[in-house]
Amino acid sequence: MPASICGTWEMISNVNFEGYMIALGIGPYLRKIALRLKLKKVIEQQGDLYVIKTVSTFKNYTFSFKLNQEFEEFTQGLDNRHVKSLVTWEGNKLVCVQTGEKKNRGWTHWIEDDKLHLELYCEGELCRQVFKKK
Repeated sequence: MPASICGTWEMISNVNFEGYMIALGIGPYLRKIALRLKLKKVIEQQGDLYVIKTVSTFKNYTFSFKLNQEFEEFTQGLDNRHVKSLVTWEGNKLVCVQTGEKKNRGWTHWIEDDKLHLELYCEGELCRQVFKKK
């Protein structure tokens, strides 16, 4: 069984977030604001339902899913797109593949060295974020 990703996590590093946001089509003004934010992740599991919250002083984003069940996701407050998302465990990594307007889009969460790692990818851009448990 993979390590639990549940808990409250504070960002300690954020590499190539701007490149990722450009790939999503996010404008320069919003990118400038987003680059200054220290994000917090709150991940909960309620039975077979996962809830992931991204919290900041500017905008919050919450979504929920069940493993291995495709769902419609509206990325409101991010790039405001409708995508179909599918989240699965692949080894010790929680992997989401998103299909929609943007190609090769998704994310991967995993625990390594007591830290939560997140890779966000879209159209060839890769952003790497690391969080420590609060």
